[in-house]
Amino acid sequence: MKQKIYNTLYGAIVADALGVPVEFRPREDLMKNPVTDMTGYGTYNLPKGSWSDDSSMTLCLAESIGRLKGIDYDDIMRNFFAWYKHSKFTPNHRVFDIGRTCYTAIINFHDGFKALECGLSDERNNGNGSLMRISPLPFYLFKKFGEDAMKNEKSFEIIHNVSSLTHAHKISLIGCDIYCAIMIEILSGTSKEELLQKALPKIGEFTRNHPDYNPALSKYDRITHKDFSDLPEEKIKSTGYVVDTLEAALWCFFTTNNYKECVLNAVNLGYDTDTIACVAGSIAGLYYGDIPEEWIETIRNRKLVDKVINIFSQSILEE
Repeated sequence: MKQKIYNTLYGAIVADALGVPVEFRPREDLMKNPVTDMTGYGTYNLPKGSWSDDSSMTLCLAESIGRLKGIDYDDIMRNFFAWYKHSKFTPNHRVFDIGRTCYTAIINFHDGFKALECGLSDERNNGNGSLMRISPLPFYLFKKFGEDAMKNEKSFEIIHNVSSLTHAHKISLIGCDIYCAIMIEILSGTSKEELLQKALPKIGEFTRNHPDYNPALSKYDRITHKDFSDLPEEKIKSTGYVVDTLEAALWCFFTTNNYKECVLNAVNLGYDTDTIACVAGSIAGLYYGDIPEEWIETIRNRKLVDKVINIFSQSILEE
């Protein structure tokens, strides 16, 4: 299990770092000059191996769960604030690329809001800022509830609460549900070919019991179609909208056969390159492993990353 945690978190962080130098670049530019290796500078003028808010907030969540051996929403928000205000959980000791919704939620917490009331719930607040950081959570749910975690209402409550720290609209919540269900299926040993057909009915069962979530689930209809992975690249949007991000990440995973190919394809979709690659990389990291060692070696502040992975792994492995 420790190796799976390592592969998932490094899978996300390495892919994030691949995407950072070309964030916002149009797909057309990257088709002409695709990313093929870890690079530096570019959009934010940062050295090779620098990771973004995606990985910082992922580490905030993992560290809190690991240190406390459980979920404490106030503590997670305190980590987010320490990242934003004091540059903790960063590769180069400075914060960059913080999303508007995450920023507003963190300021709400600082201003005295309760943790679960900090997130924004308007439909326009459905960026990918909760999906991008949620990869540690499936391990916690799998440990707590086992292979049937997504048949347990408590799992949905926890996922929704962790998302709602920043993103509280049902479209964001359902996106995180779908992601967690897929990751738990991978942890359960489900084959790639069966992941969606086993994961998605569990979301459907939840929405049958909670029909107010059906409009949000309908936004993800394309993922449910059996020919989803046959969609041509031009039909895949690579924006920061949570639905587009999850679709793009899953499309990259299902249309490739190894970690490297998956994350390079994700980056070369353009626009929100770091986050789409980060989400795809966590899935591919867990499923395939085999993250190029030369890419891992470039990662900035590995001492912090390894420390958080160790703390988190110990809490998951403890009986």
